[in-house]
Amino acid sequence: MCWSQQFDDIVWLDSNEYTQQYSSYDAVLAVDAFTAIKTDYHYAFEQLKEYQEHTRDWIFGYFSYDLKNDTENLVSKNKDELKFPDLYFFQPKKLFFLKGNVLEVHYLRMVDDEINDDFKIISSIALDELMVVPKKEKNSESSCGNLKISLSITKDVYKEKVNRMLAHIRRGDIYEANFCQEFFAKDSCINPLQTYNHLNAISKPPFATFLKMNHHYALSASPERYLRKEGQKIISQPIKGTAKRSDDTQHDQELILDLKNDPKERSENVMIVDLVRNDLSRTAIKGAVQVEELCKVYSFKQVHQMISTVVSEVEVTTSPVDIIKSTFPMGSMTGAPKISAMNIIEELEASKRGLYSGAVGYFTPDGDFDFNVVIRSILYNEFEKYVSYTVGGAITAKSDPDQEYEECLLKAKAMREVLEGVI
Repeated sequence: MCWSQQFDDIVWLDSNEYTQQYSSYDAVLAVDAFTAIKTDYHYAFEQLKEYQEHTRDWIFGYFSYDLKNDTENLVSKNKDELKFPDLYFFQPKKLFFLKGNVLEVHYLRMVDDEINDDFKIISSIALDELMVVPKKEKNSESSCGNLKISLSITKDVYKEKVNRMLAHIRRGDIYEANFCQEFFAKDSCINPLQTYNHLNAISKPPFATFLKMNHHYALSASPERYLRKEGQKIISQPIKGTAKRSDDTQHDQELILDLKNDPKERSENVMIVDLVRNDLSRTAIKGAVQVEELCKVYSFKQVHQMISTVVSEVEVTTSPVDIIKSTFPMGSMTGAPKISAMNIIEELEASKRGLYSGAVGYFTPDGDFDFNVVIRSILYNEFEKYVSYTVGGAITAKSDPDQEYEECLLKAKAMREVLEGVI
């Protein structure tokens, strides 16, 4: 087993060398909790704020979607088989940062006597080998074997619920909402490292994540950044708009052009950009919210995505946790108006989202941070033997239920291939 797996608390963040404007490291590994905070949604952001201000150190962890109940008068009543805590962060004893050919190592002072022993192991292997197994290995070669995936709702029920959401839109309750469905396997096991490694190999996203918290795992091939703080600058990069890829270069370029000019996809993206601008304005210096990039198409191994970049500037004294609280959950995974959309989402979805459509990332000692959006991800409760992945899409007035369902299957393709061995 790889070196990092001896620890109960692990966060591995990998950019897969994807070219992006805002980036600090190619990869980061944080292991072994010295201190930690784990809580449900009740006063979660206030508890995290106190913890972050007290540690003033690197802390790594996640926000679950259901922290919406802390930011607004909302509830989560849908079934929850994964049973992740709503919020978890830890202060690691050991940190590794990779940038280019430079590996930077940080150990807490009280454990720095372990450096020599660890380096006898670490110095002989590459950083990525601290986290992953050989890339030819797949989940099907583990002792667990392939899984049989079930759906939380059938296609017909999905379409019926999309039509109910469209009725809300026609009544003016919402303009747009992100509607999701869960795929799951009960009484099942996976090898988390092999599963993550296979998922990452076929996706190569800029915000890949392996998270372990005791018997809870998040294996993420996320292409989306939720929120980043660089000094006083805040960066949000919502994704709205998806198209399949083609092996034929000319056809692939045509698919990019079609996505770029698709009025439905552009309207989805623009609506969420407006929502993000409003969210960022809550903590921004007056007049500091700007759209740096609108509806630009980026290509990933599995799909093309339409991404916008919205930025703002905050006062030096603004709490980093308050910035996140004022924007959470992210607009790309909720809808507009946000609170109405979240209420309707809760009514129509069959499963509690939990960590899905939440965020994984870190805070720095200086109060900067960087978090992804937990999508294109496999979640696993090893104790409960429950494996899950959830996919969704934005429903607008122009949505067609059949096309929305097909988009969900496209987004689910990589996870299904990994778990079921489907090529």
